[in-house]
Amino acid sequence: MCLAIPGEIIVIDASDPTNPQGLIDFGGVRRSVCLAYLPEARPGDYVLIHAGFALSVLDEAEARATLAAFRDMDAQS
Repeated sequence: MCLAIPGEIIVIDASDPTNPQGLIDFGGVRRSVCLAYLPEARPGDYVLIHAGFALSVLDEAEARATLAAFRDMDAQS
């Protein structure tokens, strides 16, 4: 089973066009992620991340609902 996590793009570093990186905020935790599969992604967009790669752009409401569900699961454990 695989798990993908939504996060918000804060900054994009496209200085290497073959490996664009985005600083992604996962509800307070920030990590660098490869954006090569999503050339249309922009700061402020929510993206779905798996294994260090952004795989799709998400609707903000959907991303926030998913993050809230993760927080609820964490609170129950």
